[in-house]
Amino acid sequence: MDIKETKIPGVFIVYPRRFSDDRGFFSESWSKRTLEQVGIKCDFVQDNHSFSKKVGTLRGLHFQYPPFAQAKLVRCGRGAFLDVVVDIRVGSPTFGHWVSEELSFENGKQLFVPEGFLHGFVTKVIETEIAYKCNNYYSPEHEDVVDFNDPEINIDWGLDLKVVTTSSKDKISKSFLDIISPFKFEVKE
Repeated sequence: MDIKETKIPGVFIVYPRRFSDDRGFFSESWSKRTLEQVGIKCDFVQDNHSFSKKVGTLRGLHFQYPPFAQAKLVRCGRGAFLDVVVDIRVGSPTFGHWVSEELSFENGKQLFVPEGFLHGFVTKVIETEIAYKCNNYYSPEHEDVVDFNDPEINIDWGLDLKVVTTSSKDKISKSFLDIISPFKFEVKE
């Protein structure tokens, strides 16, 4: 398993190795020991599985307030999607910046999203499945949603935003400037 940090400190792309033969492949999709070697210390307590029927299904930008903040390890079980994270750690040199990565069944990549980030994704093909581990439980009382098309963040979702499908919850989202982030940037020594 190879792990590379993105341009935003704390966000990592995980490349599990695939061992293939005429039957298919085997891959170790998560290893606590391997992640800890690059400083990712996370005790996952919940697995989520999302299925989207159509291209352009967009979910996000979500986060949870402490004490239910969540770190996530996101991967694609079938299909392909663009995964996006936005830094909302106060004091971070990348506050308000975003990174995206296409995750697909074919490329096998995963994205590690630490606490202190907005998270969202949009499907690129029909019948896409997203699976992700969380280090904390879902708590609707602690969840908040930021507009995926907020001009302050200006995310390039890679498709015409007039054709995206969102949930009613995502349609009543806040602007980026309206959230008061409880997350602080901490310099690691």
